[in-house]
Amino acid sequence: MKKIISTTNAPAAIGPYSQAIEINNMIYTSGVIPINPEDSTVVTGDIKVQADRVLKSLSALLEAAGTSLDKVIKTTVFIKNMEDFAAMNEVYASYFTSNCPARSCVEVARLPKDVLIEIEAIAYR
Repeated sequence: MKKIISTTNAPAAIGPYSQAIEINNMIYTSGVIPINPEDSTVVTGDIKVQADRVLKSLSALLEAAGTSLDKVIKTTVFIKNMEDFAAMNEVYASYFTSNCPARSCVEVARLPKDVLIEIEAIAYR
């Protein structure tokens, strides 16, 4: 059975979608962008600042689903500029320290609210 996952500790959906869905103990998150969940403002700063906010929000969303970053099996990272890959990777590595998930990283032309990064994840519970 499909279960909607929602938390105020991650950015609210900015369209007709759910923050995450659970089905058969698998959690599928929507893409998370660097929005401060307290006031819904875009976090300004470089890719490191924005990646940190995204991963904090992603962690909170997974926690609301009863799981954690340790149980993520796949992420997809969308970045606006592949020149930011190394800096993004530094921050990413501080959140995924062992048994890292599979990952894709794709440069895109534009992201919602003109942010620099968006990350989605699949985890198990």
